[in-house]
Amino acid sequence: MTVTTRFAPSPTGTLHVGNVRAALHNWLLARKAGGRFLLRIDDTDTERSREDYVESIKADLTWLGLGWDGEERQSARFDLYEAEFRKLIAAGRVYRAYESAQELDLKRKVLLGRGLPPIYDRAALTLTEADHAARAAAGETPHWRFLLDRDHPIEWHDGIRGPQHFDPAKMSDPVVRRADGSWLYLLPSVIDDIAMGITDVLRGEDHVSNTASQIQMFEALGAAAPRFAHEALLTGTEGKLSKRLGSLGVSALREAGIEPEALIALLARLGTSNAIDPALDAGALAASFDLARFGRAPARFDEAELHRVNAAVVHRLPFERVAPLLPQGMDQAAWEAIRPNVDHIGEAADWWQVVTGPVTPPVLSAEDAAYVAQAAAALDRSGADWAALTASLKEATGRKGKALFLPLRQALTGRDHGPDMAALLPLIGVEAARDRLAAAG
Repeated sequence: MTVTTRFAPSPTGTLHVGNVRAALHNWLLARKAGGRFLLRIDDTDTERSREDYVESIKADLTWLGLGWDGEERQSARFDLYEAEFRKLIAAGRVYRAYESAQELDLKRKVLLGRGLPPIYDRAALTLTEADHAARAAAGETPHWRFLLDRDHPIEWHDGIRGPQHFDPAKMSDPVVRRADGSWLYLLPSVIDDIAMGITDVLRGEDHVSNTASQIQMFEALGAAAPRFAHEALLTGTEGKLSKRLGSLGVSALREAGIEPEALIALLARLGTSNAIDPALDAGALAASFDLARFGRAPARFDEAELHRVNAAVVHRLPFERVAPLLPQGMDQAAWEAIRPNVDHIGEAADWWQVVTGPVTPPVLSAEDAAYVAQAAAALDRSGADWAALTASLKEATGRKGKALFLPLRQALTGRDHGPDMAALLPLIGVEAARDRLAAAG
């Protein structure tokens, strides 16, 4: 059986880091097995779903390199949902109910007050056809619940959490369709998973109770349930998922200079016992992806760590990868010289300005000013060879260490630190370097 996973975002907003992690892990699970990764747009909420969000989701996945092998839109599958729903009606596995939210809340409070589980009491099952007809005549429209089989415990082996056991007698029959005819998440997702051939569902631990109900829905529709795994949710550095982290979108990360390779490297290993390795590409991350390495503890997302990983990734990026993002005229030699000093590709422009000029050197002491003026003359003999220049100046002046190198760097770049001058000086060029030394002398 071909391993088939899916990512099912709702186009009611843009992707944030939690969404990306879910998509990535499903992509890695499929790629490791040589399987298929499908995109399902869960747009049953017709009022809140927007096409620009759909396009944004696709653009973000493409930017991340998470290509998909097939796509479905729930809004195009309502006929399928209706047909399967009719089968459940015929089988007696869904039923009509009428309680309002306020009535249900009151029932829950009464049960809790009695020390009983606050589950739905199935009062609607006692209604006769005459009762339903009377409610319809009064203008009431029912919502629909899925009838759980309370005689059979629900069990599955979770790929991360291990053996799971639920007693359906302690669960409420879930509402699957609203009174206005619209669908809730549970049933359409099951119908889609069956139709799309989904073999593995990897999602957050907040869906564990949903899985318990859905397993019986698979059975009621005559299908085997896929393998399920539920991973710990992301938390922030403050110990819980902050509102900011929950809304930290891919576009904001791009604007902050985060590269897709960095986000992939961090999120692929977040929540596992594997070390984060910026040197691994997506293929290597897929090969090492293993649900057994996931822990039950919350996975902490740290923006500062993401920026550290980003710096490590940028320091490995070849010129071909970054060329379209670099300032005009900046070639491979310039990138390789500057690369160790940038944490984000956008910073390359600052260092290219140092190369192309103009630069403003700091005010030097009289002694250092005389030294760099001497260096300007020495440059005619050494050319753009930093080692030859500094060797001749060392011999001529007796300077060494910081006193030998720092005034030259300051005069040539206007900075105290930066890329290796042996690589930077040829980029600046002999003529420009002579002018800068003379100006500072």
